[in-house]
Amino acid sequence: MKKLTGFALLTLAVVFVSFRSDNAEKVDLHTIQQIKDEGNNNSKVMETLFQLSEVNGPRLTGSTGMKNAEKWAKDRLAGWGLKNTAIEPWGGFGKGWEINKSYVAMTEPYYQQMTGVPRAWTPGTHGLVKATAILVRIDSVEDMAKYVDKLKDKIVVLTPAKLETKPNFKPDASRVEDTDLVKMENDTIPAPAPKPAVATTPAKPKVNLRKALDSFLYSEGALAVVSGGRGTMGTVFTSNGASRAWDAKPVLPEMEMGFESLARLSRLLEAGKQVTIEMDTKTTFFMTDSMEYDVVAEIPGTDPKLKDELVMLGGHMDSWHAATGATDNGTGVAVCMEAVRILKAIGIKPRRTIRILLWSGEEQGLLGSRGYVKKHFGDRLTMERKPDHAKVSAYFNLDNGGGKIRGIYLQNNEALRPVFKAWLEPFKGEGASTVTIRNTGSTDHISFDEVGIPGFQFIQDGLEYGTRTHHTNMDSYDRASADDLKQASIIMAAFVYNAAMRDEKLARKPLPEVNKAADSYRR
Repeated sequence: MKKLTGFALLTLAVVFVSFRSDNAEKVDLHTIQQIKDEGNNNSKVMETLFQLSEVNGPRLTGSTGMKNAEKWAKDRLAGWGLKNTAIEPWGGFGKGWEINKSYVAMTEPYYQQMTGVPRAWTPGTHGLVKATAILVRIDSVEDMAKYVDKLKDKIVVLTPAKLETKPNFKPDASRVEDTDLVKMENDTIPAPAPKPAVATTPAKPKVNLRKALDSFLYSEGALAVVSGGRGTMGTVFTSNGASRAWDAKPVLPEMEMGFESLARLSRLLEAGKQVTIEMDTKTTFFMTDSMEYDVVAEIPGTDPKLKDELVMLGGHMDSWHAATGATDNGTGVAVCMEAVRILKAIGIKPRRTIRILLWSGEEQGLLGSRGYVKKHFGDRLTMERKPDHAKVSAYFNLDNGGGKIRGIYLQNNEALRPVFKAWLEPFKGEGASTVTIRNTGSTDHISFDEVGIPGFQFIQDGLEYGTRTHHTNMDSYDRASADDLKQASIIMAAFVYNAAMRDEKLARKPLPEVNKAADSYRR
């Protein structure tokens, strides 16, 4: 081998560095520092969360609170200088619903106010009702026969056969352990699951036990129902209690209770004690208009060749009704709004258009984002695509509570690992560096991913999301961490900026196969 001279070595080094520089993912560290400075020193994220959650209140899709929040968000985004702000319809939803009054107490054998929340889309009591309680346990349709002619004018205490809890020795709040992040980083794409064998005999139709029970209790003349029991120490997990369809069958007023209240009623009734309950709930149904909406706003692109392309970010603005939806998903909305505010405040001129989207109907099955995607980009059931499908670089979502960002899920898009690793490099010191091949579901990025558009959800610290705030009466502003939301806002702004400025759109996976039964939303 011929020995190289010093000049030749220097020349080779320069060529090598130039090659690496031209082919590595470029990150504008000067702008990233501007984003950090604005996001840390002039943050509005907690003010935004306060306005959204505490001022506007609960935001069940179709409720007054949701309508007020949509108008507020549109006006706030316009006030920050975003363009093309709109409250855009996505489709029919059904009846709107909200709570106007809620009270429940045990009055015999002694008075004790209890913790309860009306289940969504259930009627009110039409004034104070006071009646004897009866314990009902039904595990099958056949069990209903035991209660025929026993429920009239009673308040039903609906509990499972086993209703007990044990001390919890684990903390409510937690962050993702470093060991778990390493496992996520090292994951590989799992092999596809084998297709199930074709059934040789027709499957027996499944009975929706809860629907059958609702009809039975109503027909037997009971006055109201108390149920639930999932939450402890004053926490009540709430849910949908009836259909929102225009032609929904009538059901009884029903309140979900925390564990302690429901367990006490159950024990007293099992012991043969006389128990009387009084309830007074008022709920309103909105039945004049079924249309629901998403909030949209933009920072227009400036590059003549790229300005029609899109980089999108968002989260769902709708919530459940037991609290003010601060961590599900007020924090995600506040972070996305803060991200675009930061970008406007530092005066960026994105090459591609940046579009923020704030969804409704997520809690009922990603309805707002799926409606928007179908209208603008493509149909997940047929994979028929619209022209704008090809213009989207990516959609970034935040919806796993109020914890800081620790990394990002690739959704099996391995080609983007080096890109996202480079984008996270400036945030290693803030605890965000993990890029995992894993998929994650149940948030609005799925609406994009399932039509072949790169859609991503960030890895977040859970804090109290799974234990205290997700769909509960504890989901309030007090459970949000200002420092975590500042960090998340800065990273969201950086990702959106990087995607808007790079020469090429982000790499895509192969288009998904057509799946006419693709309605696999899980929450």
